[in-house]
Amino acid sequence: MPDTSLRLTRRGFLAAALGAATVPLLAGCSSPVSAGLFGSSLKPETLVFWNLFGGGDGVRLQEMLDVYRTQNGPDSLQATTFAWGNPYYTKVTLATVGNKPPDVAVSHLTRAKPLWQGGLIDPITEEDLAGVGLSFSDFSERPWNAQITDGQNIAIPIDTHPLVMFFNQTVCEKAGLVSGGKLQKLDGIDTFEQALAAIHDVTGGEAITIANVGGETATPWRVFWTLYNQHEGATPFLSDNGAKLTVNEDIFLSVMDRIQTWVKNGWTNKGLDYATAQSYMFTEKAGLYLQGEWEISTAQSVKGLKFGMVPVPTLFDKAASQADSHTLILPRKNRTPEQRQQAMLFIKSMLDQSMTWAQGGHVPAYLPTANSTEFANLVPQSDYASAADSAVYDDPAWYGGSGSTFEGIVGAQLGLVQQLSISPKEALSAIKDQLAVYLNTPSPL
Repeated sequence: MPDTSLRLTRRGFLAAALGAATVPLLAGCSSPVSAGLFGSSLKPETLVFWNLFGGGDGVRLQEMLDVYRTQNGPDSLQATTFAWGNPYYTKVTLATVGNKPPDVAVSHLTRAKPLWQGGLIDPITEEDLAGVGLSFSDFSERPWNAQITDGQNIAIPIDTHPLVMFFNQTVCEKAGLVSGGKLQKLDGIDTFEQALAAIHDVTGGEAITIANVGGETATPWRVFWTLYNQHEGATPFLSDNGAKLTVNEDIFLSVMDRIQTWVKNGWTNKGLDYATAQSYMFTEKAGLYLQGEWEISTAQSVKGLKFGMVPVPTLFDKAASQADSHTLILPRKNRTPEQRQQAMLFIKSMLDQSMTWAQGGHVPAYLPTANSTEFANLVPQSDYASAADSAVYDDPAWYGGSGSTFEGIVGAQLGLVQQLSISPKEALSAIKDQLAVYLNTPSPL
């Protein structure tokens, strides 16, 4: 278990301070400034909550926060939204080191682990859970077990958000792949590639799109990590908190060779940015699209679009889908028992509203919602919910996780492979070179 005192090296503190200084505040749900970081004065009963949700997620979160305020009073909550990714985690780090953190904060599960290792998160005890009527049995096994670190509960998962496969129903019907509005099972590499060829014949172009240009590095990583982990013998990409590169090079090369083959066959795009990659599926220029399930809101907004969503087919030895989980954490601070109970009651309120959250595409981690008839009737969410059962999280590393430096470095090289600009071997060599400084640098926390 990490040291219980807050600590940050001088180098790390200066880096955090610089990062915080360069990122603007996006939106405050109840106040133009945030408590803690900016030193604003709040009523003692006001709970301070930080998050990084924009777009459709931000709209749904606001609904959930409004319910909390209705139940607890207009001054019960100050919620603030910051820029997604590294800027957000820099702010959480800096505020906690300065002993002015929020009472509750959102964290990706993969980013919570470095915060814990840096002594920036309070553990959540069985007593904390029981005090608001919760226990570990209320949560899906995969995200719950993934958050346990050093034998402690470091975060409360609210969802799993896996990579999934969208399909254009009209295109896939013409390709003979849809029955009763549902996509046929496309498991097995031969079956899948036959489907790509059939869709290609319908569209005259791409069968499946994968965003990989315009600064988009996350999608190439998610697709690779999914297909890589579908192989028996797949090893962690990183080990020892990011100190060792342990990727199975043979599987790496095999996966990226396969993607290049899809591009050369005209089945997969050579280079499309995030928005264009999804627009191809929306406008019948492609039949399939690989992306996180959160793009359900975008697809639903397209007038006349008939689409569905399924887990990424099992092309190789076993099911696997790259994923992360949004979690709620307690940044380290001195809390009275009453303040701790208040934080847990807020978390319980968010969990109780998991159905609202699920409407944005995320698979609930809270079993009373995940196992409910209401969620089973929610389509297409329930069609791909099983992807959460084969979720594969990024390896723990102080420079890793969603929106991280690691993801940017590796994803950029994978994107170049898809663009046919470099070979898989050249990409692997570049990844080794660019990660070397991080592999050999201890965590600054």
